[in-house]
Amino acid sequence: MKEIRQIGILTGGGDCPGLNAVIRAISKTAINYGVEVIGFIDGFKGLVENRYMQLDLRTVSGISHTGGTILGTSNRDNPFQFFTISDGAPQHSDESDRAIANMEHLGLDGLVVIGGDGSLNIADRFSEKGVAIVGVPKTIDNDLSATDVTFGFNTAVNTASEALDRLHTTAESHHRVMVLEVMGRYAGWIALHAGISGGADVILIPEIPYNMDAVISKITQRYRQGKNFSIIVVAEGALPEHGEIVIRNLVATSHDPIRLGGIGQKVAEDIGNHLNNIEVRVTVLGHLQRGGSPIPYDRILSTRYGVAAMDAFMAGQFGTMVSLRGDMIAAVPIKEAIKEIRKVQPESEMVRAARAVGINFGDLY
Repeated sequence: MKEIRQIGILTGGGDCPGLNAVIRAISKTAINYGVEVIGFIDGFKGLVENRYMQLDLRTVSGISHTGGTILGTSNRDNPFQFFTISDGAPQHSDESDRAIANMEHLGLDGLVVIGGDGSLNIADRFSEKGVAIVGVPKTIDNDLSATDVTFGFNTAVNTASEALDRLHTTAESHHRVMVLEVMGRYAGWIALHAGISGGADVILIPEIPYNMDAVISKITQRYRQGKNFSIIVVAEGALPEHGEIVIRNLVATSHDPIRLGGIGQKVAEDIGNHLNNIEVRVTVLGHLQRGGSPIPYDRILSTRYGVAAMDAFMAGQFGTMVSLRGDMIAAVPIKEAIKEIRKVQPESEMVRAARAVGINFGDLY
């Protein structure tokens, strides 16, 4: 096998707590192997435009507790459909060969891609073109099918849980219904975990289409029991029975143009229309879930992922993603990781546990 002398790293897609800890772990492990590391600026955009920085011990020192990514990231720049403006007109072109030429010119022996479903799909296409690729699973949605947990997820849950703790006190004081909208386009993991942790009364997730009558029934039942407030957690991708997801806007320049948002307000308005004597307030966490320092769990998991990614690279396990299965981290084919979205199973033990303590999912009344 060819000797590994220099590799590249990039962070693609949305930012996520723990990215810097992964960068640090990969870089320090690589240096211990005698391998030089280059970090591409702003994800795949930097790969196409050949913008990069050297990652050495000084560069990555003291960054594992910090949020964001020192390399920057972008969720709009797919090298296979790269957006540019020519003569004032927007256009997309395949710049993957240009990206590969940049790697070859720099003398890179391969690339570590830290990202979620979209970034790993791009990584898989580069792998098919002969680039030595190792992936690291990153998404706060926790929806990659080949791993039990993605880094950043537990920090996002912690943020949402803390928000629920604060909303709980004001909801009880003012006798209101509080709706908290969290991220989760097609998978409701954040809503489910935070809802259980934060004592929600109703959790609405994409995997269980909701009926507003069930939500209203839960709220009125609580009032009859003398509980004159309710807490509702709704994932941004939740949808009513026979309805559709709420789309905030479309970004034409993105390879994934749909931007969700607004379901929290819709749920609040529907509750207000049914129960006009009850005040309803909405909080949208939005990008607060992506920001801030990773909690210790994610710092540790990110470090383990980074070390495992470099070990996989040195072992020649290309076209793979490092994956947490139980207590062990192993390399699995990227294609396995991206073949489907990992969703909440409506009959899972965690959903059953939530139902057992009285949480309503908008489907029983």
